[in-house]
Amino acid sequence: MQGVGFRPFIYGLATRLNLRGHVSNDGGRVSVEVEGDRNALDQFERDVQASAPPLARIDSLVTRLMEPCGEAGFHIAPSTNSTRTAVCIAPDAATCDACVAEMWDPRGRRYKYPFINCTACGPRLTIVTGSPYDRERTTMAGFEMCERCRLEYEDPGDRRFHAEPIACPQCGPTLRAVDAAGTAIVGDPIEVAAAAIRAGHIVALKGLGGFHLACDARNPLAVDTLRTRKHRDDKPFAVMVADVDGAVALCEVSPAEADLLRSSARPIVLLQKRAIVALVEAVAPDTNRLGIMLPYTPLHELLMAAAGCPLVMTSGNRSDEPIATANDDAFSRLQGIADVFLMHDRDIRVRCEDSVVRRVSGSILLIRRSRGYAPAPIALPFACPAPILAVGGQLKNTFALGRDREAVVSHHAGDLDDLLAFDAFERDVALYERTFEVTPAVVAHDLHPDYAATRFALRQGGVRIGVQHHHAHVASCLADNGLDGPAIGIAWDGAGWGTDGCVWGGEFLVGDRTGVLRAAHFRYVAMPGGDRAAREPWRMALSHLRDAGIDEAEALAAVPVMTGRTVGRMIERRFNAPMTSSVGRLFDAVAALCGAAHAMTFEGQAAMWLESLAERSGDTGRYPFAVDEPVDQGASMIIDTRPLIRAIEVDRCAAVTPAVIARRFHSTLVDVVREVVRVLRTQSGLRRVALSGGVFLNGILTAEVETLLAADGFQVYRHRVVSPGDGGLSLGQLAVAAASISTEGA
Repeated sequence: MQGVGFRPFIYGLATRLNLRGHVSNDGGRVSVEVEGDRNALDQFERDVQASAPPLARIDSLVTRLMEPCGEAGFHIAPSTNSTRTAVCIAPDAATCDACVAEMWDPRGRRYKYPFINCTACGPRLTIVTGSPYDRERTTMAGFEMCERCRLEYEDPGDRRFHAEPIACPQCGPTLRAVDAAGTAIVGDPIEVAAAAIRAGHIVALKGLGGFHLACDARNPLAVDTLRTRKHRDDKPFAVMVADVDGAVALCEVSPAEADLLRSSARPIVLLQKRAIVALVEAVAPDTNRLGIMLPYTPLHELLMAAAGCPLVMTSGNRSDEPIATANDDAFSRLQGIADVFLMHDRDIRVRCEDSVVRRVSGSILLIRRSRGYAPAPIALPFACPAPILAVGGQLKNTFALGRDREAVVSHHAGDLDDLLAFDAFERDVALYERTFEVTPAVVAHDLHPDYAATRFALRQGGVRIGVQHHHAHVASCLADNGLDGPAIGIAWDGAGWGTDGCVWGGEFLVGDRTGVLRAAHFRYVAMPGGDRAAREPWRMALSHLRDAGIDEAEALAAVPVMTGRTVGRMIERRFNAPMTSSVGRLFDAVAALCGAAHAMTFEGQAAMWLESLAERSGDTGRYPFAVDEPVDQGASMIIDTRPLIRAIEVDRCAAVTPAVIARRFHSTLVDVVREVVRVLRTQSGLRRVALSGGVFLNGILTAEVETLLAADGFQVYRHRVVSPGDGGLSLGQLAVAAASISTEGA
């Protein structure tokens, strides 16, 4: 992994052991030649594995004996790429403790310098323009080192030895503050921004992978103003606090969650809110959780200290646009949102949003894998017979490159509905292919013909392989866990194009990356308005109520009569109302029956609200459901939701609280899983169960399914290093494509 200080580490180790030779980056590997006393050589080999830098990962260590060259000392040789092996660029790393301490030392030359870094921290992926990872192939190339930085860079005893982003106030990037008219503001830029925040204004600041919009999280007017200007009505904002103590003041924080907050990845961690917090409710409405993160750049450290309060820290964009990265672009697109712009002149090459995680049943659950995690390579339990590009899905897109026994899954590329996001996707695919030395011979894509990623794939040369959405989800979970054999896969999400022309999303699949059998699925109901049904959950409630034979008039009294009649006719005539088995849309229907009949403003909002409701109830009740055996041999079992919907409507009419209904609904879905997989175990003999799809971002469902199935003797596998949502699709597409090539070539 380049950019983790491995060559300086090797230099220091060899020097301490009085060994001679050299070390260099050779394509995707580190090449070392050492000569000296045999005992020292043995010690060197042991220490390379036992004492590697914190950000390093050694996948393999290959040694061979050579004739001594008679070198006089040990040195770092220039990088080469003679082996043409896969290059690995390290993720961006949060400012290390040593750099933070140095930044606050008034005696040091980097006192309060907002771009301090060393070999253990700082920008990596976001500044890379090519490989190998050397300064001239980063956006730091235009900053010529001053004499003192050069001495540190070349000193084997210095922690900045070969730190490619090395900088200081004399030779490195600079910071400036401007107002909304573009006029420079006199004074220390950090103090200017902090004063603006304290006065209730909105500040746009250039971070590591893009701009943030920041304001005082305690100021109701500031938070409401940010929501109005950004057109972000309900979606929760992330909050940055100065340290773990700041997080504890707002949320329940376990030791493991504290470690996540402090990790070099510094993700946004979803934490349980305390009953009383000194934040505006509008920061994260209708949810029991707050997304909390700690400062991860020197600029954030300085701003947090100067502002002296928790800050809303949200992506610098309007609504669903991609995050702004360039100064001119940010100033243009964030006009009317930000009052002050805190900018610098180090270019961001790769747009990289903050990662989002939570802990469920003692394990990390990646909601969005991006800054701090991407593009760390993922070891595959199989070989790619040819270089593969997998382009992912339409929403929460990532793409993946596969070569040999390794996959590189990209940072979060966002929703490709937006033209700016798609343009960035195309640029980043080209950058990854160039940087990681992969020229795809095979391109894998989703079956949905209208996905922008699919259209992109079909324009590429070479072999193109379409992969069914839910097969990709299951294959992704298996690959994520290093498995290459069959399993019972549960793929529950909002929508995926099915092989029968329907919209799938409540699937039980049996098989592996080579192929799957659709063993069971939820009963089809109409999805009136297509994608619009995901934004207006009452549409799915109406569809499920009609399917269950219930008059919807009372249950959906908040829906205008004429609107309800129009949608009802769409269902009757199957006009713009595709049939769906989606569990995500079932969540929407139940949320509407619990009171969320209004339009949703972001994807997954109704399901998040329903989970938060369920967390407030300790009810142990369940609702009935039926599992219908297939009529024809080879057909699927059907999970009949009509008894469930009828029972929910009975509870609603009896004034059972929405929290109890939500809790019973979650428990019922757990029972559905247990009953169906027991049947599938009997039929297939399989005990492995892989959980995937966006529905398994739900903490209650994931934890209880895992616990219950484990008690039943199943081996339950969850995603570990990619998201169970559509952010993990590309890994699954890659796995299926690799199997397809192997099968064709056999």
